[in-house]
Amino acid sequence: MDVYFFDCDKTLYDYDFHERLPKLAQLGGVSQYRLASTWWAGGHERAAEIGEYATTEEYLEAFAEVTGAKLTLEQWQQARKAAMTPITGSIAALHEAATLGTVSLLSNNPIPFKDSLPVLAPEIIDVLQGNDLVSAVLGARKPERRIYTRALGRFGVVPGDAILFDDSLANVEGAREAGMHAFHFTKRDDGTFDTEGLVEAIHAFAERDR
Repeated sequence: MDVYFFDCDKTLYDYDFHERLPKLAQLGGVSQYRLASTWWAGGHERAAEIGEYATTEEYLEAFAEVTGAKLTLEQWQQARKAAMTPITGSIAALHEAATLGTVSLLSNNPIPFKDSLPVLAPEIIDVLQGNDLVSAVLGARKPERRIYTRALGRFGVVPGDAILFDDSLANVEGAREAGMHAFHFTKRDDGTFDTEGLVEAIHAFAERDR
């Protein structure tokens, strides 16, 4: 069995934190500076991404305690979705990969992201068939080696039978160091994405010599 792991932000969906932060500030009734300087600069989002907050409720409670912004899950989703734009070619490539093997997310994100995928990413939820691996569940972030080995373990495959598609070169190199195949997904100077290269990499992997 071949497994095709896709990053989410800036790979399947374009992502702009500068759209998310003001929306969070508006909904939470606090300044952007307070949010950025307490939650993000304080390392809380990174901690959430490795599973420090095991449930969405714990995450939102901690967010309110640290920042003073009391958000509902729906408000959190509204701000997150405001920062996401589907990359049409990448989503088509994900669907194409699903005809060749098993597809899965492999994303550095907290539990609320996983719980909110039907709202945030309706274009991909059906094709994933529940394969929505996030770092918070796996207890490690890319490019740590253990996130790759744990992800592979979920599917019972050896590294050589899996490929990662990711916009981060560090994450790509981490996957390769773990023995996986990987493709560095890039955005061109003109603002378009190399979705053609993505599709070529999918087929090259599918047709590789065993």
